[in-house]
Amino acid sequence: MNGMHYLDARGPEGIRIYAIGDIHGHLDLLTTMHARIANEIARDLPADWRIIHLGDLVDRGPDSKGVIDFLIAATAHDNRNIVLTGNHDVGFLDFLAFPDPEGLFAHNGGAETARSYGVELSFSDRDSLHDGHAALVRAVPQSHIRFLRSLPYSASFGDFFFCHAGIKPGIPLDWQDPNDLIWIRSEFLDYPGLHPKVVVHGHTPQAEPEVMANRVNIDTGVFYSGALTALVIDGADKRLISVEAPGFSGWR
Repeated sequence: MNGMHYLDARGPEGIRIYAIGDIHGHLDLLTTMHARIANEIARDLPADWRIIHLGDLVDRGPDSKGVIDFLIAATAHDNRNIVLTGNHDVGFLDFLAFPDPEGLFAHNGGAETARSYGVELSFSDRDSLHDGHAALVRAVPQSHIRFLRSLPYSASFGDFFFCHAGIKPGIPLDWQDPNDLIWIRSEFLDYPGLHPKVVVHGHTPQAEPEVMANRVNIDTGVFYSGALTALVIDGADKRLISVEAPGFSGWR
């Protein structure tokens, strides 16, 4: 069967890759993960490196604003920090443009995102929603909007393809629909064949990372579990690392 198997996949020569799963407003775990990665890089001195964030920066967790501030600063400091977009990031932008009370943002942690900007949102009636939306639009810096709008949907290094949700099987990687890259589930997750590259993704939370022949899912449900997970790729070597919130009573 044509395609790339996880066991055979290699990262690009001389570049260590760290791919971090869904963050969902957990600035504390993101900074802890970055500190761990920085310590590894200082210890091992790889020739080069990349840190890839697989999207869903916002919603559900307590500090989406802080996560965006941190990643804006990180990417400005060193462009080897790469941030991809997720469906929640797009949903945040959609809500800012039009306050849909039945949209993704309204029903999946958007109130927590607004609270991180100092805004209390109520979806109980049209007037409350209108007022809260107007306050949120005023509170969100234009730099955050520009940053979220600029995020790519995918990245590719060596034998690995990185995106938020997955790919549509059978479609060349360069031809993937952006909507699939941030939303797809069963058609991708249940596909038994190999892809042109091993797909590293998040989007579908699991109690433990999923390492399959054709894909690696590193979304460990940080907002349930208190655990943020990353895949490390260094040539032929692959390993998983995680950081956990102390005392967190989650599903792990």
